[in-house]
Amino acid sequence: MAQRLQYSLMCKFWLKNCKIRYPTPVNTLHGLFFCRNVNLIRLAIFVHRTSYIVNPTYLCGMEIILKYFPDLTEVQQAQFAQLLPLYREWNEKINVVSRKDIDNLYERHILHSLAIAKMVQFEPGAQILDLGTGGGLPGIPLAILFPETKFTLVDGTGKKIRVANSIIDKIGLKNAVAKHVRAEELNRKFDFVLARAVTRLDRLYEWTRKLLKRKQSHGVPNGLITLKGGNVNAEIAAMPGNQYVEVYVISDFFDEEYFEEKFVVYVQG
Repeated sequence: MAQRLQYSLMCKFWLKNCKIRYPTPVNTLHGLFFCRNVNLIRLAIFVHRTSYIVNPTYLCGMEIILKYFPDLTEVQQAQFAQLLPLYREWNEKINVVSRKDIDNLYERHILHSLAIAKMVQFEPGAQILDLGTGGGLPGIPLAILFPETKFTLVDGTGKKIRVANSIIDKIGLKNAVAKHVRAEELNRKFDFVLARAVTRLDRLYEWTRKLLKRKQSHGVPNGLITLKGGNVNAEIAAMPGNQYVEVYVISDFFDEEYFEEKFVVYVQG
């Protein structure tokens, strides 16, 4: 009963106080009422007290993130909550995310990106490269999650980098930058290189192994971390040499059906 009262108060709070950019349908308020995550209430109050503008419809989508990452700060929650309206707006101009998939952004793209955080915790000051970032995935969600880690997002398509930089700017992300360059043009080294839906594993490794620092600063040795689906064993078998490869099953981290046959693949540098 106490929780239901909190949810009811939250709905009334939104109606009376929140800075809402879009009309709020009645079913949105019902959705907030039945949300079972008190962090959403805290987020609503934080949004009211700051300059953030968030449609409460998108806060309901945030529940899946808070389900697996319940210790996010209010700032992190507000940053995550802004991703759907920003990606939706850009997706009407540029096909950043599959248009049939945009309503599933938090589960199939944001949470999917965060699966990497279940494999390794990036240290403060570490340098992470997101190769072939597209519109900023997985780099932007991970930069929100690890605010003291430095993220460089690169892609060979300039219009997608414009999307990533715009979103970085709009959510006030201070530890990430997106650049229109190719991997072979980079002259820096990184602790880890990340990739999502870029190319096959052997090619990725050839592109990235020279970009990895020798000095280690994590419990996991520096290397390539990529999000993969389908027959990863065939890709691993095609790898040259005797590189150490480890496969993490994402459905061990997240119980949604979408993550069946989705993997985090780590290749030691």
